[in-house]
Amino acid sequence: MLAQLAIRDIVLIDKLELNFREGLSVLTGETGAGKSILLDAFALALGGRGDGRLVRSGEGQGGVTAVFDIPLDHPARRIAAESEIDTEGDLILRRTQMADGRTRAFVNDQAVGVQVLRAIGAALVEIHGQHDDRALADPASHRAILDAFGGLQAQAARVAAAAKAVRAARTALGEHRARVEAARREADFLRHAVEELGTLAPEPGEEATLAERRTVMQQSEKIARELNEALDAAGGPQSAVPHLSAALRKLERRAALLPALVEPCVTALDAALVALDEARAAIEAAVAEAEFDPRELERVEERLFALRAAARKYNVAADDLAALAERFTGDVAAIDAGEAELAVLEAAQAQAEEAYAAAAETLSAGRRKAARKLDAAVQAELPPLKLERARFITEIATDPASRDPAGIDRAEFWAQTNPGTKAGPMMRVASGGELSRFMLALKVVLADKGSAPTLIFDEIDTGVGGAVADAIGLRLARLAQTVQVVAVTHAPQVAARAATHLLIAKAPVKGAGRVATRVSMLPVEARREEIARMLAGATVTDEARAAAARLLEGA
Repeated sequence: MLAQLAIRDIVLIDKLELNFREGLSVLTGETGAGKSILLDAFALALGGRGDGRLVRSGEGQGGVTAVFDIPLDHPARRIAAESEIDTEGDLILRRTQMADGRTRAFVNDQAVGVQVLRAIGAALVEIHGQHDDRALADPASHRAILDAFGGLQAQAARVAAAAKAVRAARTALGEHRARVEAARREADFLRHAVEELGTLAPEPGEEATLAERRTVMQQSEKIARELNEALDAAGGPQSAVPHLSAALRKLERRAALLPALVEPCVTALDAALVALDEARAAIEAAVAEAEFDPRELERVEERLFALRAAARKYNVAADDLAALAERFTGDVAAIDAGEAELAVLEAAQAQAEEAYAAAAETLSAGRRKAARKLDAAVQAELPPLKLERARFITEIATDPASRDPAGIDRAEFWAQTNPGTKAGPMMRVASGGELSRFMLALKVVLADKGSAPTLIFDEIDTGVGGAVADAIGLRLARLAQTVQVVAVTHAPQVAARAATHLLIAKAPVKGAGRVATRVSMLPVEARREEIARMLAGATVTDEARAAAARLLEGA
């Protein structure tokens, strides 16, 4: 339910905080006091269209915050969770309106897009009035409403699953058929390609490996002579190693005669011989590495050229040749086994369509049965609402060829306002007042069928009085036993049935030279005075007060 509504700097409202209770709350006041402003501000918090003109004159921005106390499993929490919003505790919807027209939306203090705010708001609140009947007047929602009334959600879910299966079967068949037909057109080419690529047997990464080996062998040819010359210098006949070794031995024999002079030379010569030996070993390893069979280079180049030629021919990278060969093999296999697979997929599609048709027919029959019950239930609510000559009709159009996830039916609420007139869509044939009463009758019948937790009725009693207004009040009170109801009303019969009575009025702002909208919760005695005003008009008489007291006692 709506627990609190706070508004700042919206049109005539500078600061307003309202607490709401369960049951029926009514909002009354003189014409022009600001009831429409209050509803416009509330609609803004629910994701309604923003407008810079809503901001109070002289202010840069205004804001509206709505706090909802709802169960943990309510659909609005699921919508919020899907947008990664923390849903612990109350659900708080907040909208900031800038004077330049820009708006910002928040849910539980987390910035969100207006579409998310609107989706959450639609799950929390329905607004009904002569000019704002979004919840029930949209024909797109009528089929779901009928399913909810008839308890057909499980059957509707089976139809949706069957429709999904039909789409999947059609997609699988279509893709396979297209693949087979395309393969048939290129059968000769494919078979030749499979044979050629099978002989070639390419492997991923093979081109890079061959190119690297080829480069090594080509460069080895260029440096082999230099390596051999270096090897001769380090350990061949022209090497200085034998001479250095002989000199070292001679010096070692004389080292004892003058060690201080000879030993540094011995050490240096010994290091030089060790270094030369290491250099010879490194050069020998390089020579061995550089040696290769010229026929290997030829084989590597032939293989590399063959891979690159095939890549150019089939217009793919050499590394993709193996995958291409696998795909071509699959295409050839599809040609060979295509007819059998097509038959299997065609049978699967036919089976899926039969299952859908059976589920849709069952759902359609359930909808027609539910429609008759809904029509009778709504019809029973119409006479007290001064619509005793009108008829409510759930019009169902069925197209067995349809494969809609919601079934083969189109449902729309129709009305016939007078005998002999032509029935038609309710939004077209009913006047504003009639439409509001049709909506009220529908909501009373559908109250326990998935309604939003808070319903707003905006002056649906306009143009009626006496027994009809009392009947409206009675139905709003009945509806409020199931959901929270807030009604903006001019009818004292409606106001008398409220559990909470809010009075809206304009009041001067001290020292500011302007007026502001104020809302107060009326105690019992003040309620009697306000209902007396609604009965009598400008001058409240004792008779009006007595009549107001009787209304309150009767309610």
